[in-house]
Amino acid sequence: MQRLLITGGAGFIGSHVAQEALAAGFQVSVLDTLVSGRLESLPVGVTVVQTDLRDREGVMEAVRAFAPDVISHHAAQISVSESVKSPQLDAEVNVVGTLNLLEAARSAQVRRFVFASSGGAIQGEVPEGEVGHADGPARPVSPYGVGKLAVEGYLYAYQQQFGLEASILRYANVYGPRQSALGEAGVVAVFMSRLLAGHQVQINARDVTGDDGGIRDYVYVGDVARINLRAATASSGELPPILNVATGEPTSTRALADLIGRLAEVPVLKTPAPRRSGDVRRSVLDASVCAPLLGGKMTPLEQGLAETLAWYRHPAPVR
Repeated sequence: MQRLLITGGAGFIGSHVAQEALAAGFQVSVLDTLVSGRLESLPVGVTVVQTDLRDREGVMEAVRAFAPDVISHHAAQISVSESVKSPQLDAEVNVVGTLNLLEAARSAQVRRFVFASSGGAIQGEVPEGEVGHADGPARPVSPYGVGKLAVEGYLYAYQQQFGLEASILRYANVYGPRQSALGEAGVVAVFMSRLLAGHQVQINARDVTGDDGGIRDYVYVGDVARINLRAATASSGELPPILNVATGEPTSTRALADLIGRLAEVPVLKTPAPRRSGDVRRSVLDASVCAPLLGGKMTPLEQGLAETLAWYRHPAPVR
């Protein structure tokens, strides 16, 4: 039985990866601070170690004790705007914390390291009518994106120097059940929670206050979890070193709000707001490699939103 350690595994995406991995026969352990992660998001059979990536000795001990074959690294400071306010904090968690994990992986002779990176934050602005390619230029406009790109560089170095196999997954905007409505990373969750409560939703501008808002590529968390399992089990060279996890379909913030309102059968009251610091205007990623890995069956946005909406109306713990 293969052993999979998931950092941030009690969080939104990590918990779905844990669920998928356990069903696939992995022995699963989770490393999480439990500051935002929730134990009720984890299925029975998953062990949990509570520690912070910045605790070098705690991370070293957790990896040494579990001796994983694969690490799936999702723990992170996830706020773009917070990274603009405090670049040092972002780097302490996302760069130095990851280096602590990489050193632990090297010491424990972990075979493979799967890294949850960010396509939008690294590839920056994607011109109208185009999609961002994983082998295209990196143009991060926020410290968050710079940190993610730095970790990608470290992974290449660890692969060359120490033989650590690495799979880099550059996520588009991930949504789905169990996503928190707190913070900027969960726009679908924020919109659903507010619309179901009869509140207005805020449309942050793409360029000028009052426009349709930024353009994003929304990918369902179930698809993301399945790609993580492919990355964890792939043989060396089977997958490209950097893989966009995306649909390639553009959706404006206003269109997203209207679609959620239609599915929920509630009125959509929208408040215009300025563009947020650090946000890219348009982020749509190339999905030509990702889709075939899932049998060409990426979850359509409307279907994924309907499944997410059903969970928000009747949330239930996994346990």
